[in-house]
Amino acid sequence: MSQNLDAAIISIIIPTLNEAENIKNAIASTQPSTNIEIIVVDGGSIDDTVEITQKLSVKFIYSSPGRAGQMNAGAAAASGEILLFLHADSRLPTGFDVMIRTTLQQPGIVAGAFNLRIDASLWGLRLVEWGVKWRSHFWQMPYGDQGIFLTKKIFQQVGNFPELPIMEDFELIRRLKSLGKIALISVPVITSARRWLQKGVFPTTFLNQIVIIAYLLGVSPQRIRSWYRREKFRKI
Repeated sequence: MSQNLDAAIISIIIPTLNEAENIKNAIASTQPSTNIEIIVVDGGSIDDTVEITQKLSVKFIYSSPGRAGQMNAGAAAASGEILLFLHADSRLPTGFDVMIRTTLQQPGIVAGAFNLRIDASLWGLRLVEWGVKWRSHFWQMPYGDQGIFLTKKIFQQVGNFPELPIMEDFELIRRLKSLGKIALISVPVITSARRWLQKGVFPTTFLNQIVIIAYLLGVSPQRIRSWYRREKFRKI
């Protein structure tokens, strides 16, 4: 049975670690909107992330580093009925708040995410976007850079993000799929191309697929995380 979320507060949780170049734009993209709160959870930045954020009208908390733990800390501090997890290098579309509330009131929907647009003009990135859209729509497997959203009640029901060093978004979505459908909003979140530009579009995409296969085959998240550390692909 769907619930009335027309006036529900949306708590936007943004984990940060050395995101001085991006955090202001991420927060700015949340306006204009209604009934929202913004919670920035910092994992120990040594750049100007903290100083920039504290000058803005947002809730700011510290956490031990690690995206899963930071997002769980933000969710625990949230007052909203709806949680939206936003990467610090991403920007929300205009009207996201109305789209989220409308989507979560549809029967059978337990969570959702946005389509993805990568902020660079390389043609290879258009193929990545197409693959993300296909995966999200047909497999119902959006990832964290697409702005995952759900009610706080459902988030608590699935046990929050698993405390993994990597693949926390993948595992959360797998658990949510056992409860109902994952919706995909066709309007995109715009995310930074830095991961793909650093090592190349196709090497990055290939590594991402290897990581997923390794995880499904039972390779430990700690070992997978070490691959990312060596390649310096991950921000948190």
